[in-house]
Amino acid sequence: MAVYRRGYEPYEGALTPEWGRFLVIARQAYRGVFDSKLLVTFFALCFLGPIVYAVLIYLPHNEGAIALFQSRKFLEIDASFFHHFLALQTFLGFILTVFIGPGLVASDLANNALPLYFCRPFSRVEYVTGKIAVLAILLSAITWVPGLALFVFQSKLEGAGWSWDNLYIARAIFFGSWVWILLVSLLALALSAWVKWRLVAGALILASVFVSAGIGEAVHKMLDSELGSMLNVAQDIDVLLYALFRMPSRHQLSLDNALAALAAVCALCLYLLWRKIRAYEVERS
Repeated sequence: MAVYRRGYEPYEGALTPEWGRFLVIARQAYRGVFDSKLLVTFFALCFLGPIVYAVLIYLPHNEGAIALFQSRKFLEIDASFFHHFLALQTFLGFILTVFIGPGLVASDLANNALPLYFCRPFSRVEYVTGKIAVLAILLSAITWVPGLALFVFQSKLEGAGWSWDNLYIARAIFFGSWVWILLVSLLALALSAWVKWRLVAGALILASVFVSAGIGEAVHKMLDSELGSMLNVAQDIDVLLYALFRMPSRHQLSLDNALAALAAVCALCLYLLWRKIRAYEVERS
C-alpha cells in the first residue's frame, strides 16, 4: 500500500511482554526444526531411555521379578543408576544438537536476516537467549525433566526416607543437566555464527568434542599437566557429574580446574557470538 494514501492503521493487538519476547524467536524456530520427519523421529526415540529406566526402577518392586531373581536387591537404584541415565540422555542430546544447532544462526547470517530482527524490539541478548531457548527446551525435555520424574517415581516406591537421603541425586540431575545444556547450546550457536554452512558447522560441533579430547590427551602426555585434561570438554563435564553424583572420579583432573575450563569455554562462545551477532556487517575490500 502506498504511504501517501494514508490507509494504513497502527497495530492494536496484544503486545508480547518484554520479559518473554525472546520466546517469539524460539517459537518461530520450532517451525523449521520439526519440518524434518527424521528429526522428529529421532527426538521421539530419545524418550525410549526414560521408559526403559522407569521399567528398571519398577522391577525391584514387582513380586514376579523378585520371585524370578529370588532377591529384591538384584538391581541397585542409586547414584550410579541415575548417572548412567544422564550420560545416555546427554549423548543423545548432543546428537540432536549437531542436527539442530547449525541452522539456528547460520541461516540468519547467510540470508542477511539479522537487520530484520534488530529493526524490531529485539536486543542482541534477547536474540541469543531466544536461540538458546530452542535447544534448551528440547534438551531439557530429554535430560533433567525425565531424570527428575524417574527420581520422583523411585521416591514413591521407596518412601520419603529414600528421597531425603538421596536428595543430592535430584540436585545432580538438575544442575548437571543445565551446565551441559548451556555449554553445548553456546558452543553450537558460536560455531553456527562463524560458519555459515550448516554441514561444516555440524562437523565442527562434533570436532569440538572429539578433537578436543585428542588434543587434550596429547598435551597431557607431553607436558604431564592438567592443562591438557582441561582442554577436553567432555572430560570437564564428566568430572563435574562425578562430583555432583558423589561418585569417585576416574579422571585425575580436579573439580576446580574442570569448572574453570567450562567457564572459559562458555565465555569464549559468548565473546564470539557478541562479535558476530549485529545488525550490520562491515566488509573491508
